[in-house]
Amino acid sequence: MTQPPPTPPEHPGQPATPPPGQTPPYPQQPQYPQPAAAPQQPQYPQQPQPAVAPQYPQQPQPAVAPQYPQPPGAGYPPPQHQPQQPGPGPSPFQQAAPGYPQAPQPPQPPGYPAAPHHPGAPGHPYPQAPTSAAVPPQYPQAPAQPAAPPPAAPAAPQAPAAADDTDHPHHISTGPRRVHISAHQRRTDATTVGSLLLHLPNFLCSLFVVALISLLFGDFGPVLILAWLATGALVFHRPTERTLARHLLRLRYPTPQERAKLEPVWQEVTTRAGVDGRIYELWVEDSDHLNAVAAAGHIVGVTRFAMTDLPNGELAAVMAHELGHHVGGHAWSGLLGYWYALPGRIAWRVLRVMTTVMFQMSQAFSCFGVLFFGLIVGGIALVTVSSLYGLPLLVLGVPYALAAVGRRSELRADQHAAALGFAPMLASVLEKMHHEEEQAVAALAARNGGSAPAESPVSKLLASHPDYYTRLHHLQPYLQPQRH
Repeated sequence: MTQPPPTPPEHPGQPATPPPGQTPPYPQQPQYPQPAAAPQQPQYPQQPQPAVAPQYPQQPQPAVAPQYPQPPGAGYPPPQHQPQQPGPGPSPFQQAAPGYPQAPQPPQPPGYPAAPHHPGAPGHPYPQAPTSAAVPPQYPQAPAQPAAPPPAAPAAPQAPAAADDTDHPHHISTGPRRVHISAHQRRTDATTVGSLLLHLPNFLCSLFVVALISLLFGDFGPVLILAWLATGALVFHRPTERTLARHLLRLRYPTPQERAKLEPVWQEVTTRAGVDGRIYELWVEDSDHLNAVAAAGHIVGVTRFAMTDLPNGELAAVMAHELGHHVGGHAWSGLLGYWYALPGRIAWRVLRVMTTVMFQMSQAFSCFGVLFFGLIVGGIALVTVSSLYGLPLLVLGVPYALAAVGRRSELRADQHAAALGFAPMLASVLEKMHHEEEQAVAALAARNGGSAPAESPVSKLLASHPDYYTRLHHLQPYLQPQRH
């Protein structure tokens, strides 16, 4: 049995040579390497496009489109990495290739494998197009938009600040610092001298009353007068001051918690004034009103309301105002004049009571009794005025003059506090006091049926403090630098 001659090995680049006398059969065309592309299909499984897109983030899709000008179904040039095979026309395998749904595969540039076919878009020449649409979500700018609402945050500071809030505009620092004490701790200004001079008629009346009483003691009368004159020194006696503060002014010692709040503020005030604050005593008045007092020679009292409801800057302004009364001598001169006028005040009150009783008794004798009583009282008054060279007449005008001097001393104390840097705080305190007065007048008007009582000119002349507008007007020179 004769064996066929061996078939020479086939090369991809050469066509097969048929034996003599035989027609070259085309069924051998599957020997070309194109059928090997079928096993290559599993190398690129039809994966979801989102998983493939991140593999080529640098490949822009528009740059690939110009490489394939032919419409789908036309003959595509072979890949550049395979040499062009000579042969007669397209093979049957190549003609049948368009029948496969995966056949229209666009060739890729050298070095890049063919992209997998997108089954969801048949006939679409650019399967990576959805990738460009899916790229923008990779760089979301939307989360930056919620940052816009923060500009509405500044509306929060509209709430009123608490008294102990360090962000309050009238809060001051009360830290420790060096104290520069001036040589002159006190002085006597014009209001102090004026107060002493105006108390002179009262002092003379008191001396006259004490002299009349001393006549009852015979030889010990002059000793009584001298003892009364010496009692003026008790104004500066610490135990006497405490007694007057406790019983006359209704003050008390501060608690440890209250002292812990008052002492740093007081130290700040005395440091700015160059005064040794240890020579003064701090007291508290149990009152719900905004007020303070400078009594005797060493007492500074504030109300509970001023201590708890005012910022420390406004509390310092109140204390600086009271310190101005002490430094200027207003406190001790007023108390000294009141002390020496006390015998005359007591005698005047006794005389008024006796006169009232005698007048009621004279009414029992009809008009003749009243006329007789008037003659007696008038004669005594005439003798007294003529014998004392008209000094008793001055007593009638002393209260108005003392009230005027007192108003001037309040303005001096305001200027003292403003000079220490508390002008804005003091203006705020004055505004609060003015508002409190308006509320009191409104409450009184409500009890009177809606009509507020009118202030008489006499009451204005006897007022010991200036009105709100006057005090604020005198603070303007200290407030103007703050406003500019």
